[in-house]
Amino acid sequence: MFQVTVDETFSSGHALRGSKGKCENVHGHNYKVRVTLEGPQLDSTGLLCDFTHLKRVIREIVGGVDHKFLNDQAPFDVINPSAENLAKYFYDETRRQMNAVPEGAQITSVTIWETDTTSATYRP
Repeated sequence: MFQVTVDETFSSGHALRGSKGKCENVHGHNYKVRVTLEGPQLDSTGLLCDFTHLKRVIREIVGGVDHKFLNDQAPFDVINPSAENLAKYFYDETRRQMNAVPEGAQITSVTIWETDTTSATYRP
């Protein structure tokens, strides 16, 4: 099995509605997102997925949340902008935008770091 991983960073503010703690107040993070693809075979050029293509997709998604107040952005105007929900959001958006990936390849995980020592991972 082959894996490729791309990391990107972004900064955003949020407030966790109903959390009954200090995170219910408006605050921000310098996030890191990691998207990992896995598949059993490479394409004719020896790639599972071109890093440039995956980076372009991730950067486009990051552009929608970078330097934004997440609670004002869909879908976080309805669901809490927790690290867990951000990981699922990045999975859904990456999956929707990815094309030209060799047959059998799939996104196996998306991890969001809120700090250097705290993260949440979504695996389909």
